[in-house]
Parts: sequence; structure tokens; C-alpha cells
Amino acid sequence: MASQCDTCGNYQYDEEEEYWYCAADNMDEDDYARMMYGGRHTSCPYYVSDDEYKIVRKQM
Repeated sequence: MASQCDTCGNYQYDEEEEYWYCAADNMDEDDYARMMYGGRHTSCPYYVSDDEYKIVRKQM
């Protein structure tokens, strides 16, 4: 099951350590665990779409 992190602009790859991580400055461990493992709030408050063409499609 893919998480919403796969399409988030804050989800970045660290080439030195060879792993993906969330680059959102304000996210703490509790927010991350709630988002990944369910709970009351399953959406991330720091989600930013990495779709560069979202605005262009909206204008069409």
C-alpha cells in the first residue's frame, strides 16, 4: 500500500545514506507515526503536492 508520501514534495531521497525521508521541518515522531500507521488522523498536515503541472491543468 503506497502512502501519500510517494507524491509529496517533502519526501526526499538522501543519496549518501540511501534512504527516503520527510523533509518537513515541523513534523515530529508522533505526527509521522500517526500518518504512517493510522489512527484518528491519517492525512499529513505537511503534505505538499509535487505535481508541477497542477496549476496548468487548472487553467485549461
